[in-house]
Amino acid sequence: MTTCLLLSSLSCSTRQSQSESSAGAGLRQIVDDAGRHISIPAKVGRVVSLAPNLTEILFAVGAGNTLVGDTTYCDYPAEAKGIEKVGDTLHPSLERIIALSPQLVLVSTASQLEVFTEQLKAHNIEVFVTDPKDLEGVFRSVTQIGDIVGKTSEAKSLVDKLRERAANVESAVRPLPRVRLFYQLSAEPLYTAGHDSFVTDLINRAGGESVTASVPGAWPKYSAESALAAKPDAIILPTGGSMGEGNSMVAEALRNSPAAQRGRVYKINDDHLVRPGPRAVDGLEEMAKALHPDAFQQ
Repeated sequence: MTTCLLLSSLSCSTRQSQSESSAGAGLRQIVDDAGRHISIPAKVGRVVSLAPNLTEILFAVGAGNTLVGDTTYCDYPAEAKGIEKVGDTLHPSLERIIALSPQLVLVSTASQLEVFTEQLKAHNIEVFVTDPKDLEGVFRSVTQIGDIVGKTSEAKSLVDKLRERAANVESAVRPLPRVRLFYQLSAEPLYTAGHDSFVTDLINRAGGESVTASVPGAWPKYSAESALAAKPDAIILPTGGSMGEGNSMVAEALRNSPAAQRGRVYKINDDHLVRPGPRAVDGLEEMAKALHPDAFQQ
């Protein structure tokens, strides 16, 4: 999302110092999810994260100490709340980012790039984009970020464990009939998970079939008419996370759906579903147990 931000200048000596530091440490080339080839120091020790999922990944691989800045939405784990804030995800302060002298800024989608990538680059600060479309994309992000911050083995161990948990879920639900599911991101206006959302992949892995899987985009606005026609057999609502309880009521257009009529409305912490990080596997497990409780009885 394009953001108009103002730059404050830094001294030439600061820029020269950063440049010399990078040159001394050596550079390596990596490719991000936007297909951009960027150069980063061989050892990255100062990072700014502009998305909660990226902050979670850094802490999960044991690199929370590399974080010098994150957003006001970065609230997990608890230690993330104590990191210097650079604004919110959509409106970060370039001034604050540059003042923190990071070697790398992590962003969650290419839409955050347009305004400030070149401006940051002028101060020897590279931007790395992650944009996972499915759970494999999440695992790739963990692996990439772990490698960037020198936590390759820790990231591999984490991904191996997450992959095993996901495989266990898929194995449990594979023989069972799929449940036609509507994922309600918000009620008014009604937003859902579309074709490009990694949540659509989670639904499939959990033994569901998203009724909006073919809708273009990641988080499309959905019409009341389309919701009425969808007739889902189950509905997932966000609750307990960043979306808050205010979005945990079934949208009016879905109140007469088979799901609502049969009481198949399930509330899951939205931070486990809309943040493409390690806790996405928690969300997968929670969703699968809601849709197919008999498959997970001890």
